[in-house]
Amino acid sequence: MSNTVSSFLTQDHRDCDDRFAALENSVASENWIEVEKVFASFFSDMQHHFDMEEKVMFPAFESKTGMTGGPTQMMRMEHQQMLQILGQMKCDIEKKDKEHFFGLSETLMMLMQQHNMKEEQMLYRMADQHLGADTSLVISQMKELERA
Repeated sequence: MSNTVSSFLTQDHRDCDDRFAALENSVASENWIEVEKVFASFFSDMQHHFDMEEKVMFPAFESKTGMTGGPTQMMRMEHQQMLQILGQMKCDIEKKDKEHFFGLSETLMMLMQQHNMKEEQMLYRMADQHLGADTSLVISQMKELERA
C-alpha cells in the first residue's frame, strides 16, 4: 500500500526502470517493431511520472513550504534533460542505429539513477514531512492523472 509520497513515487521509479530494461533488451535483439512499441510504453511511463510530480506533487510541496526555486526547480530541469535524450533515442530507433542508441541509453541510465536517488533520499522525504495530512489527497490526485 502506497501511503507516503516516498513509497508511491519510488515504486513508480522501479516500474519505469523495469520498462527501461525491457527497452534495452528489445533494442539488443533488433526487433525494431517491438522496439517501437516498448519505447512508446517507456516514454509514456516516464512522461506520466514527470507529470505526477510536476503537475501534482511539486506544486503541493511548493505551496506548503514556499520553496519554489530549490529542489523542485532542479528536478524539473533534470526531467527536461531526460526528455531531450528520449527524443534523441526515438530518432535512433527510427534509424535503427543501435550503437548510438546504447550510447544515449547509458547516459540516460546514469541521469535516471542520480535523479531518482536525489528524489528518493531527499525530496520525497521532505514532501512526506511537509504534506502531512494532505499526503493521501496528493497521492490520489497523482493516481487520477491521465496518461498523455
